[in-house]
Amino acid sequence: MKMAKRIIVSLIILVSCLESHAQQDPLYAQYLNNPMVINPAYAGLNNNFNASVSYRSQWGGFDGKPVTMNVNSHIALVDNKVGAGFLLVSDQLGSVKNTEFQAAFSYKLELNDNVLSFGMQAGFINFRNNFGELNLADPNDPAFGQNENVTKPNLGFGMILKSERYFLSASIPRMLSSTVSEGGQEFDLYDQHFYLLGAYLINLNENIRFKPSMLLKGVAGAPLSVDLNFNVNIDARYTAGIFTRNFNTYGLILQMLLSDKYLIAYNFELPTNNSVGSQFTTNEIMLGIKMPLLMAHDRSITNF
Repeated sequence: MKMAKRIIVSLIILVSCLESHAQQDPLYAQYLNNPMVINPAYAGLNNNFNASVSYRSQWGGFDGKPVTMNVNSHIALVDNKVGAGFLLVSDQLGSVKNTEFQAAFSYKLELNDNVLSFGMQAGFINFRNNFGELNLADPNDPAFGQNENVTKPNLGFGMILKSERYFLSASIPRMLSSTVSEGGQEFDLYDQHFYLLGAYLINLNENIRFKPSMLLKGVAGAPLSVDLNFNVNIDARYTAGIFTRNFNTYGLILQMLLSDKYLIAYNFELPTNNSVGSQFTTNEIMLGIKMPLLMAHDRSITNF
């Protein structure tokens, strides 16, 4: 069974690295807690200092499973008119590892009870492929004789419109499609991903609120990905919800806000047989802090 898993992973990696050569964006379930991972316009948007770290282990028990770590921080500056932050990501699938660093900046406009934010990010992405980690039938195959290590620049753009009741986001966090030359041929290294995120807050009573959301992700050559989330928030501090991704994966989300500034969030995902099979579950945890550091910062709990 273990050998079968390794063969399957090797086939997945070979198809992605040799035929299309295009990398996919990291996958998250905590994007509504931390939209910074997909949209630089969120930098400083909640008029506070923010920092978080997240760890995602996808398809547990699967050899070569995807593992993603994310560290980011951002802050509102200049009387909350601009935001600045950074994003550090490590994403690995089998022998393929992508590491990126992005610096993000945003500018906000007050529109009555709404806020419109424009954001840009710039940085680099390092793509690595260590063929020595693959279970090859012929270790001396010249096609796998040299490991890959390529670093490419990146630019990203995003917009967010939000109020206390709704949140709308559109972004292309990695705008530069990248190619690499091998054996005199050009291969796609990375294709642009487009994100549309929407969420709405419904007050059921004084203490309980319902927050549905939807994320659309598109990339050339792949079907549109759709995430549907349904969360219930109690006393603005405790959240529980369910979600589905393309109706192939289902999950549970739990969140807790402590002392109005510390956030602990956890989600559990169960794939179906239309995905990789229900035995390969996914766990993601995020720890975050949100607090006022400057006089102009907001001292209240924000909805988004």
